[in-house]
Amino acid sequence: MKLTWLGHACFLAEQDGYRILLDPYTGVEGYPPLKEQALRVHKILCSHGHFDHNAADQAELVPFDGPCPFAVRTVETFHDGQGGALRGNNTVHILSAGGVTVAHMGDLGHQLSREQIAAIGPVDLVMIPVGGTYTVDAKDAKAVCQALVPGCVVPMHYRHAPYGLPNVAGVEDFLALWPEVRRLEGASLEVDKTARGVVMPKFPGEV
Repeated sequence: MKLTWLGHACFLAEQDGYRILLDPYTGVEGYPPLKEQALRVHKILCSHGHFDHNAADQAELVPFDGPCPFAVRTVETFHDGQGGALRGNNTVHILSAGGVTVAHMGDLGHQLSREQIAAIGPVDLVMIPVGGTYTVDAKDAKAVCQALVPGCVVPMHYRHAPYGLPNVAGVEDFLALWPEVRRLEGASLEVDKTARGVVMPKFPGEV
């Protein structure tokens, strides 16, 4: 499975020519409109209804000749630590293909219950928000990862000026909690069962 970080909490998952767009954004400071990339995808998955995660009109849905190679599951969580009272629900998407499983945590705002951890199940990679304010912060994101025990972690939903929401934190506090951080030269990575630690894709144009 190939994952490409498109900015903010948006990723493109690809397997055998099939393309799934996760949490497409619009109106996030610094990031160019996704529509400029002329994305053609076969499925769009959104964790919740906020503008920076559900901009499905930023990509074109096209048919796929053949069966979808992905198995997709969902687990319902909350956008805050008060059972959704502040910001509503949040859907975790779990994608399996090519012998690996990844989980996109959306705008998770709390620690997972035992039931939620069991429902998500074993994962090879977790995409998790780390910027706080609207989601778990660095410390709580690390605790979520420790509960899920993925081989690999990709942080998302953080500020790296000029990119990102202005009132969320950067990624540095999260990275400081991990003994191993691998910074990629590009935005894409191949998911396999051998990867370990935190992996940092690079947004195009980022220094």
